[in-house]
Amino acid sequence: MQHKYATLKMTQIHRNEGQPREHFNEAELTELAESLKEYGLLQPIVVRKKEGASGYELVAGERRYRANKMAGNITIEAKILLPETDETITDLDSFKRAMTENITRADMTPLEEARGFKKVLDQEDGATAQSVAKNFKKSVQYVNQRLALLDLRPELAQAVNDGHIGTSAAVQVAALNKDSQKNLFDKWKKGDFNGSDNALIHVAYAMRKQEKAQQESMVEVEEVSDEEKATQSKARAKTRTDLDRIEEICGLLVEIGKMDGAELFRHLEGEVGARLEQMERVSEAVQKARWALRQAKAHADASELVVSPTAQAPDLAEAARAHEANVNGPEDSEQADDEAAPNAVAEQAHLDTEHADSETDSDAPDREPALASA
Repeated sequence: MQHKYATLKMTQIHRNEGQPREHFNEAELTELAESLKEYGLLQPIVVRKKEGASGYELVAGERRYRANKMAGNITIEAKILLPETDETITDLDSFKRAMTENITRADMTPLEEARGFKKVLDQEDGATAQSVAKNFKKSVQYVNQRLALLDLRPELAQAVNDGHIGTSAAVQVAALNKDSQKNLFDKWKKGDFNGSDNALIHVAYAMRKQEKAQQESMVEVEEVSDEEKATQSKARAKTRTDLDRIEEICGLLVEIGKMDGAELFRHLEGEVGARLEQMERVSEAVQKARWALRQAKAHADASELVVSPTAQAPDLAEAARAHEANVNGPEDSEQADDEAAPNAVAEQAHLDTEHADSETDSDAPDREPALASA
């Protein structure tokens, strides 16, 4: 895009009210302001002339603009964008340039990125997750995961913005219905996950599976036969018995652990190598069993938190929209449908996220997320 450079008065520049970035670290701004006082501005801000407005609108460089103001400077170096033809630079063009700079510099929070991607999808003709990903040099999976965050409850979104909950965990939580999200967030606030995103991911994933199972059971209910009930009861009894026997084995291992190495050598002369290999197999089996039990614990926690779709609190805002549509007639009802369409994009984001998870795990297509090492 054509441009020219100029020194502008700070009073000539107006902030872009549609600026995609909302959060600025005051300490970092103060540090930058001190740097500007000593070294000056190393990179000009980017502005444009806006039709019907005096002065210039800020396109990129909000952080530099704020720091320059804090430093007490009355002028600033600027790169002024010039339209290629007689057409003006649109608000969306300006927004996309601001998004590009902030994403490249990793200055935006995940929710700011999500809202930015959503705005482009809503306002640019023919925009798709694929085109947005290409515009901002991101993968489609990255864009879809950010879009999924828009389904978070406000309090959870704030925790993500504040850096208390990581993006990967937030994407799993966002896939839950709003009431399940609230229950999970309340448990997280109590410190039940010890600040671990990994534990949060696993419980959220388990809750999502249970929500899906409940939805499927609402569609088709199959009665369990007496034979199947007997088989399930037998399997439960066997699992508990097997786990009880582990305590016996644990006692044997404790006794072996107390033995002196030289004594073990005398007792196992000629078999030490084979017995060590045996112990390695036992250790591997213990790791796998512990993994399975941790997954079971996640499902146990999830069963206490998940809210059945039939038991969810009514969405009062949605009810109000539906009532208004009925009162105002079919024309307004069609508009309501158009407003609801973005929700389909968010739902696709959840599906793409789950698909991406399965693609990266070649061992099992529906395997649960991996736990970090204990």
